[in-house]
Amino acid sequence: MSSGSDSESDSGSESDADADADAASRIPAVMSWDGYRRILHCDMDCFYAAVHMRDDPSLRDRPVVVGGNPDGRGVVAAASYEARRYGIHSAMPAAQARRLCADTVFLTPDFSRYRVESRAIFDIYRLFTPVIQPLSLDEAYLDVTEHLGDFDSATAVAREIRRRVRDERGLTVSVGVAPNKLVAKIASDHDKPDGLTVVKPSQIPGFLAGLPVRRLHGVGPAGERALGELGVATVADLRLLTLDRLLDRFGHWGRTLYDFARGIDHREVRVEHVRKSLSTERTFETDIRQESAIDEILDAMATEISDSLRARSLSGCTVTVKARYPDFTTVTRSHTLPAPTADRETISACARELVRATDASTRSVRLLGIGMSNLVMGGVEQLALFSSDDTARGAEA
Repeated sequence: MSSGSDSESDSGSESDADADADAASRIPAVMSWDGYRRILHCDMDCFYAAVHMRDDPSLRDRPVVVGGNPDGRGVVAAASYEARRYGIHSAMPAAQARRLCADTVFLTPDFSRYRVESRAIFDIYRLFTPVIQPLSLDEAYLDVTEHLGDFDSATAVAREIRRRVRDERGLTVSVGVAPNKLVAKIASDHDKPDGLTVVKPSQIPGFLAGLPVRRLHGVGPAGERALGELGVATVADLRLLTLDRLLDRFGHWGRTLYDFARGIDHREVRVEHVRKSLSTERTFETDIRQESAIDEILDAMATEISDSLRARSLSGCTVTVKARYPDFTTVTRSHTLPAPTADRETISACARELVRATDASTRSVRLLGIGMSNLVMGGVEQLALFSSDDTARGAEA
């Protein structure tokens, strides 16, 4: 594994420091990338707060929280790295964040501003490859396997992306380079902020082995507890369980766990040319029950969905909310509107009503999500295409 400015080349050459690290962990120092994908996971560093801190020099090097009012029942949407040093994290009550650090600067989210910045950053990504899968405003997978251009390696592409984002946007992006999406995403978080971590095919077993099992995609607090009951704390522990045992305990997900523990991930970087739906969700470190906190989070997600729709000149007909309880039970509720919309307030109001139809306020939630589907080009001018007698639908997932 190479980190920071250390390079990866297709011939497998690396620095002496990398060779020493590989020798220490008994991972081969040289491994060709022939036959492997070259996947980048680009993750902007503390994006919401970073945009404000870039534009207002007085905020730099200060603990900054983007979120709700700390004098009310607001919730932290994002926290700068300076704020995180005090234990502040997303989904934490804003009042608690202020108790942890009285000097924290609280800012109201500005999703339209973040959307504009996100488009500029993705325009940079498109200079290097058309194979891009956005995950959110500040996060994306890039497949550069067939798009190295004048660069001799995926690492060189990653390094140039980081330079352009820094020079042209005044922000930093951490990038992971690996043969698949699973490892690339973990790698991008390995040396944050402003990091570059490369994991070669031969280095995957050693890179993953000592990581907490929660670092694997799809393993949340409930999954971590369930695996803990089997004596699994790290990825290396997970590798000791047979496939049969994992299938018996977790069903189909057991196969995924078995593969992920070995760094196997066949998911492709998916480019959606015709968008069928848009969605966003939040997983909370602390379960949330308070109705006001739930509403504030729904409002923020509705704004994000609205901005995403408008940026693509789309409107949606069906609003869906997802709520996941502490026992990992997941419930979805949907409602088809009488006309397509991209209006934030309409989406938010519908989402609130749908969440009221769940047990979120009595059981608490560990995850909330909003989605828009049945997308059409344009907006409410297409009213005549839709009837007003669509009904609400509910489903258990």
